[in-house]
Amino acid sequence: MGGTTSAGLEATVRGYMDACTSGDADAVAAYLAGNARHYFPPDMYDGPWVGARVIAQRWATAVRERGSSWTVDAIVVDEPRRQAVCEWTHHKGSLGVILRGAEWYEFDEEGRITEIRAYYASPQAPGYERLELGGFEYAERGYPYA
Repeated sequence: MGGTTSAGLEATVRGYMDACTSGDADAVAAYLAGNARHYFPPDMYDGPWVGARVIAQRWATAVRERGSSWTVDAIVVDEPRRQAVCEWTHHKGSLGVILRGAEWYEFDEEGRITEIRAYYASPQAPGYERLELGGFEYAERGYPYA
């Protein structure tokens, strides 16, 4: 881990993305708090992924089965809040798909990732009245919900 300075948090995000691309689940898990949560848009996967090992295994499988790799395109860090935003590109090699998006990261006092919220650059999904992350506790966190 890079620590909780701006440079350290950026290094953690970059290291995490490199570890994801490596397909090494142990390397991915090392960047995550044990109870980390990874949120996605609704109906993706099976809801939020919970736990460092679950997240790490899912990305290792993506590398193995789809030839996935990621690039970090831009990062902004808020050191006092221990938060960062990363814009990235996900190359799904065997599918011939390029997915672009951004993720909001939160970190614990040791600089490990505790939460990742993934937002994708894609058209608005028809049929949804609420276009938001699946399983994310918006109301409980004080977000406008009405």
